[in-house]
Amino acid sequence: MKVNWQGVFPAISTQFNDDGSINYESNARMLEDLIRDGIDGIIALGTIGENASLSPEEKREFIKHTVETVNGRILVLTGCTENTAEQASLYAQDVEKLGVDGLMLLPAMVYRGTDREVVAHFQTVARSTKLPIMIYNNPVGYGIDINLEMTAILAEEENIVAIKESTTDTRRLTELQSRFGDRFSILCGVDDIALESIFLGATGWISGLTNVFPRESVTLFKLARAGRIEEAREIYRWFMPLLRLDTIPTLVQCIKFAEQLLGRGSENVRMPRMTLIGDERAMVEKVIKEAMDTRINLDKYNLD
Repeated sequence: MKVNWQGVFPAISTQFNDDGSINYESNARMLEDLIRDGIDGIIALGTIGENASLSPEEKREFIKHTVETVNGRILVLTGCTENTAEQASLYAQDVEKLGVDGLMLLPAMVYRGTDREVVAHFQTVARSTKLPIMIYNNPVGYGIDINLEMTAILAEEENIVAIKESTTDTRRLTELQSRFGDRFSILCGVDDIALESIFLGATGWISGLTNVFPRESVTLFKLARAGRIEEAREIYRWFMPLLRLDTIPTLVQCIKFAEQLLGRGSENVRMPRMTLIGDERAMVEKVIKEAMDTRINLDKYNLD
């Protein structure tokens, strides 16, 4: 099974009303803005989408609404973050019927499995659906590294087709390419090593801050893929303080607050998360203000 998962994929936020209910109108508006700004696909209900804070019914309704809103204009992938292989398989089957283009699959979250158990989790879900699947490898975030030997076993599953690589170690990209060639599409999953990852052959970038600055993200990706290194570095240097917001424990709150500051969404989150206060809030405001004061005119790159 081959996929063409290339380009910039925001891991979109889930917009909430003040009472904590899902704000579908705001989510639709956010999607329209991202599509207008040139992104290639989205990840719905990833970490930034607060997957674990939604009920099973809400997850499915959110995906249904997202697929209907997008209406085939871009790729729609969904995070699959469940506590058992049975629950993850059921979710995969349900969203397949709802029309998503693929899964971003995580290990079971509450129980930290052995290598054998993690591999079995991925195999079980892969065999339950015809959807193409992206492995989400984030040992920093969830304490499990899907290493090269585990990946070799999972390569035998035809519909496991991509890897979101978030080890923060760019050497892993080269190791994956050396071991597996073009067997997997490899996408960068860490915002502040995006440019390095693209130069090393990542075909896509799954990003948090792309929600806030999609045009800059798309331009950076295109310049890097075209080998226009100095121009890409100019945007990357400007972008770096913003990209750092994706690498701290309050990344969801930071990104949603940044969306609010730019008029692209609301900072509302669900507990156990809480909106930013004090120094953390002031830090995000400062980073956004400095970015807006020095924002680059992208028209000079003549990419259209």
